Amino acid sequence: MTMPFARTALAFACAAAFTIAAPAFAETLTFKASLTAAQEVPPTNSKGKGEVTATYDTASKKLSWKGSYSDLSGPATAAHFHGPAAAGKNAGVAVPIFAGGAAKSPFEGSATLTDAQAKELMGGEWYANIHTANNKAGEIRGQMAK
Repeated sequence: MTMPFARTALAFACAAAFTIAAPAFAETLTFKASLTAAQEVPPTNSKGKGEVTATYDTASKKLSWKGSYSDLSGPATAAHFHGPAAAGKNAGVAVPIFAGGAAKSPFEGSATLTDAQAKELMGGEWYANIHTANNKAGEIRGQMAK
């Protein structure tokens, strides 16, 4: 009589162990922005344009991005993700886009986000912009959206 009970208890213990040890499923989210002069705050007169595509891995908290730009008023001097801010509002730098000052197009990079930064990004509160000497506050900008 103890044998079926032992098998049942063992099966239950194994099932519980697998349930507890089940890995959390990571999600990879994609964000994009089209950068234009009209989206800068205040808008600029630049003919520049650009784009940024980013992926965020919720397990590793890693944000990876690729992008490009063209037709700026001069060489790019900096680029950043800013937040938290809705479209039409400005915010401080959250993450530099150009590592080590390499302001070239195309560009790519990555960074590990804090929980607060990830929440802002996923909430649509980040934008990307590219700066030039003629437009120190930013020449082109775009809101990061899913």
